[in-house]
Amino acid sequence: MHNTSWDVIIIGGGSAGLSAALQLGRSRRRVLVLDSGAPRNRFAAHMHGVLGRDGWSPLDLLAAGRDEVARYGVVVEVADVTSASFGDDGFQIVVDGTHHIGRRLLVATGVRDELPDVPGLAEQWGTGAAVCPYCDGWEVRDQRIAVLASGEMSVHQAQLLRQLSTDITYFVNGSDLSDEARAGLVARGVDVEPRRVDRVLADEDGRLSGIRLVDGAEVPIDAIFLHPRPVPNDGVLRSLGATTTELAGVDWVAVDENGRTSVAGLFAAGNVVSPRTSVPMASGSGNAVGAMINADLVEEDVRLAAAASGASLA
Repeated sequence: MHNTSWDVIIIGGGSAGLSAALQLGRSRRRVLVLDSGAPRNRFAAHMHGVLGRDGWSPLDLLAAGRDEVARYGVVVEVADVTSASFGDDGFQIVVDGTHHIGRRLLVATGVRDELPDVPGLAEQWGTGAAVCPYCDGWEVRDQRIAVLASGEMSVHQAQLLRQLSTDITYFVNGSDLSDEARAGLVARGVDVEPRRVDRVLADEDGRLSGIRLVDGAEVPIDAIFLHPRPVPNDGVLRSLGATTTELAGVDWVAVDENGRTSVAGLFAAGNVVSPRTSVPMASGSGNAVGAMINADLVEEDVRLAAAASGASLA
């Protein structure tokens, strides 16, 4: 088996992972990025709210990012990594017969979205159905917008969307809705639909056309917003023993403000450890954690150099 050594191995080549790789590459670190090639936002044709790249394809952004990090010697390989180990010489990952060893490991594998079990909804994900009013709300302004209650933030989501359209319907669909929340929705002209949803409807071209209720009534709809349950792709972090913390009903691997996990030398950035979902936030997280990993390596380099020369750091 062939062995290769790296300063940093990054698992995940999305916005967070590539931003970290850019920082580390520019610091002349030997960096390997292992990416599954299936980013969370691959279902969306465009991204918004990204300064200088508003309206770009998210896949085009990542392609440009891979080109940028390659200029600094960062190596990007396609690999679906689900576990790692730690030995005397660092973090170890085996990919296609190659044994990769890294002094530090950064996991930036993001989350996957667990959608409500509503027939027809999955087919609209990323086109007719979305999660973020800031990312996708402008494009459906003044249209007929449905909010499918699916989490603690659904009422807030509806109120944000009311800023963009006067035609908002809140589908309770069996969820809890307090009197106060209902009053706030009604006060701003949001329709509250108490009947359960049967399925999401599409026209003959597959475009979203409406929502059918359990009694057979159909509500014409141009866009659906919901809050899917985020499921962190954190198998690698857990396999290495990183501790977790609960937030909004989801167990996230715990990190400090610098992206450090409870395992020495193991870092995480982006959506894999945070419910925040936007591209700029993930990029910012990777940027900061990448710089912190380089600083951490510099501190180790100082200790190693001092030990080799017999100098005392006391």
